[in-house]
Amino acid sequence: MTALTPDYSESALGFECAGERLLGILSRPLRPAATAVVIIVGGPQYRVGSHRQFLLLARALAATGHAVLRFDYRGMGDSDGAVRSFEEVDADIGAAIGALTAACPEVRSVVLWGLCDGASAALMYWLRQRDARVRGLCLLNPWVRSEHGLARVRLRHYYGDRLLQPNFWSKLLRGRTNLAASVAELVRNWRLARAARAAEVDQTESFRSLMAAGFRAFDGEILMILSGCDGTAQEFLDCAKSDPQWAGLLQRPRLTRLDLPDADHTFTVPAARSAVEEATRAWIVRLAAPVDGT
Repeated sequence: MTALTPDYSESALGFECAGERLLGILSRPLRPAATAVVIIVGGPQYRVGSHRQFLLLARALAATGHAVLRFDYRGMGDSDGAVRSFEEVDADIGAAIGALTAACPEVRSVVLWGLCDGASAALMYWLRQRDARVRGLCLLNPWVRSEHGLARVRLRHYYGDRLLQPNFWSKLLRGRTNLAASVAELVRNWRLARAARAAEVDQTESFRSLMAAGFRAFDGEILMILSGCDGTAQEFLDCAKSDPQWAGLLQRPRLTRLDLPDADHTFTVPAARSAVEEATRAWIVRLAAPVDGT
């Protein structure tokens, strides 16, 4: 079934991946631009996204002329197959790009748009596949989670803020906060953060290492959007500052960065969601201009 608006249509798009059937929703403008978007979902989500985030983004971009495909990995939503981690979806992403370009012959290149571990998957896909169809990467709050990294974030960004909150002291004085448990948690996080270098897994094989290598190797444009009220974004920034593999990458010439200080992880507030949509749209227009103008 196809839903039609004055500017674009929406229809289910089924396609094959390693012998299994995947399902996506294609938002197709009446006259698609040469650069399209593939939305890579993050976390245990399907193609609609938290509070309809991916659906609304796809419609906003399609209304301005860019075809968008949002799809379910194998094992998620309405797609067949077994559930797999974000480190194992190269075939799914490649199949989605192929399905989009086949459905829209006008499309000559794509942007991979990924939130959380969807951003991580996009970087690893590029590193391992070097897909010439990928012209740009849009990365939102990339996932670099480790036990030690999370401990560092809590020490740097949580405990200090907590001590400045009157509500914390009020609960403490009224006996509603377990001081011993809070201190024990603080000590545990301090020990984890201090032992990070000794106890981390071999970074040469970790997904964080692959992400950094993909970021460094990618020769196209990157849009990075980071939320100010999000532990995942804070952990990514801490990793980028402290891990030698990320040295200098956030200063690369072809990187556009947008920080949204009041946004949460999935840009729940409408103003934050709109800012993401507009930043993505404007960046794609600048990115696509040389191609679309030929």
